[in-house]
Amino acid sequence: MRGLATDPAARGLLDDAAVLPFSGDLVLTKDLLVEGVHYLPDDPPADVAWKLVATNLSDLAAKGATPLGLLLGYPLGDPAWDRAFIAGLGEVLARFAVPLLGGDTVQGRGPRTLSLTALGRAPAGGAPDRRGARAGDTLWVTGTIGEAGLGLVSATAGLNDAYAHRYRRPEPRLAAGRALGPLVTAMCDVSDGLLIDAARIAAASNLAVTIDLDAAPLVGEGRAARLAAATAGDDYELLFALPPGTALPVLDVPATRIGAFAPGTGLTLSDAAGPVPLPAALGWQH
Repeated sequence: MRGLATDPAARGLLDDAAVLPFSGDLVLTKDLLVEGVHYLPDDPPADVAWKLVATNLSDLAAKGATPLGLLLGYPLGDPAWDRAFIAGLGEVLARFAVPLLGGDTVQGRGPRTLSLTALGRAPAGGAPDRRGARAGDTLWVTGTIGEAGLGLVSATAGLNDAYAHRYRRPEPRLAAGRALGPLVTAMCDVSDGLLIDAARIAAASNLAVTIDLDAAPLVGEGRAARLAAATAGDDYELLFALPPGTALPVLDVPATRIGAFAPGTGLTLSDAAGPVPLPAALGWQH
C-alpha cells in the first residue's frame, strides 16, 4: 500500500506515525467492516474497499467536515483478494481526493475485520451534531432512501444490478455536508435506517419528531414497502434539522423535507391514510 500513501504527512510509510500539519477543530471517526456482518463474503474486494472508505467519509460529511486523511487497519490474507482490495482502495481515494496517511497490517485469520479511521477539518462555525435540534425545526433528508436495502437483496441473490451497486458503493455526501454545516441545527448520516437515525436526533435533542412517510423519498409502493425502505439502512444520505424559514442552499443532491421536531419525546409516523404504527425495529441495532 506504500504506493497509495503519497501525501508528505505519511512519510512514505517508513516511520512509526504520520505527521499532519493542522489548525482548527479536528473531526475523527472510525468505522469497521466485518465480513459476513457488514459485507457479503463474495462481495468484490474493490467494492469492499470503496464501502470502507465511503462509510467513514459519510461520518465526516455529517459534520460538514473536509477530509484530511485516513488510517487503515488491514488483515493480510489471500494475495489475490488483497491486490483487488488495494486497487479498489486506490480508486476510492482518488475519487474523493483523500490521502492515506498510514495504519497497520497484520496477518489475518478467519472472517476479515477491516478498520479505518478518518480525520477531517471541521467547518469554521463548528461541527454540527445530533444534540442541537430545536422545537419547530424541520427535518430533511438528501437523496433517496431504501435503494441500498434493495441492493442487499440483489447482492445476496447474486445479482449485479444498479441497486447492488448502490449497496456496495455508497456516495458520501461531502459537498452537501459542507454546504449544510453552517445552517443546520443537527445532522447525521443515514447509516442504520431513516427511522432509527431520526429518532436518535430527537432523543439527543430532548425532542419529539414526526415523519410524513408520503413526503419521504422512499423506494417502493405501499406502506409495508416504504416502511421497509425507511428501516433498511446503508443509505449514507444526510439527515438534518433546519430552523423554520431557513433557505435550503444549492446542493449537489436533492433534499426533501420529511418532518418536524416538537416538544416531547419519541417518533411519530403518518401517511395519507393517517397515523402509522411504528415497526418492531426502527433500523439496524449494533
